[in-house]
Amino acid sequence: MKTALITGASRGIGEATAYQLAKEYDCVAIMSRNTDGKLNAVANQIHTTTNCECIPFTGDVSDFAFVEDCVRSLATSGHPVDTLVNNAGISLVGLFQDMTPEEFDCILRINVTSVYNTCHAVIPDMVRNQRGRILNISSVWGLVGASCEVAYSACKGGVNAFTRALAKELAPSNIQVNAIACGVIDTDMVRVLGEETLRELAEQTPLGRLGRPEDIAAAVSYLASDKASFITGQVLAVDGAFVL
Repeated sequence: MKTALITGASRGIGEATAYQLAKEYDCVAIMSRNTDGKLNAVANQIHTTTNCECIPFTGDVSDFAFVEDCVRSLATSGHPVDTLVNNAGISLVGLFQDMTPEEFDCILRINVTSVYNTCHAVIPDMVRNQRGRILNISSVWGLVGASCEVAYSACKGGVNAFTRALAKELAPSNIQVNAIACGVIDTDMVRVLGEETLRELAEQTPLGRLGRPEDIAAAVSYLASDKASFITGQVLAVDGAFVL
């Protein structure tokens, strides 16, 4: 019985990843703070199109107690997490000087604190079972930085460092920890930039297009598989050569 937990799974990369892993796992648990029914729609789609059990959790992944309760309920019901995909994330485009302390703190909690929360919750079972995969969805902006996205870039840089350090710590327990540094992916978060900017970003990408959520889901699938059992502590850029 293999179980995957995916955060930020109501849309975009998280949704595509949930659909992909539902083909490969016995159970996928999906998390989102949305209250508009999208998370349940993803769960219903998985139920009707696969043989995979899907368990949705609606709440705030930056809330330690919420995450701990969800992971505990999964383990109690016979679904200890084998693969964790930390995808939940938010961004705010604008000048750094215009960002309020509250906005900075919110971005930090969703993008970084949530990674601490989920990892802290799932690692004990992974260590006990001497196996596990942790995949952190990062960004190329965590490698090179982006103007007007200082907080987001800082968070993703932190996630990259978190990934490398935790990989060293957990390697003796046969737990692989990797990150995927996404390029410009065609999601709701990116579409707020507007069509003209998106065209320019596609032109700046050597492959000549924006990435698709399914491109990231495929990378997650590979890194979570036995084929990647000797890969850990890596930050894999899936960006169409946007950053070289």
